Amino acid sequence: MEMFVSMLLLVFAIGTIIAGAFTVYFGSGKSRAIGSILFLLGIIVGIVFYNYSGGELWGCAAWSWTTVKAGVLSLVGGIVGALIAVGVFLAGIMKA
Repeated sequence: MEMFVSMLLLVFAIGTIIAGAFTVYFGSGKSRAIGSILFLLGIIVGIVFYNYSGGELWGCAAWSWTTVKAGVLSLVGGIVGALIAVGVFLAGIMKA
């Protein structure tokens, strides 16, 4: 369960930071405000992830580094596998 929660926080933080940065850069008006809120939310969740994964900002490192490292490696493996699958799919579609 701790790997699930740690990876949930990590991916949520990275996703909201990237989405917020794109929205701030390419958006206009209200969408820029929403993008900046997303960016700040991602930073806050990233700080919470850092604290619980051994950063000890508030003195409560709940997850060991080996758990976080295993989760990040499994996440990277999943992303690489998904990219290979999409590449094979696109190659098959282009050849047909």
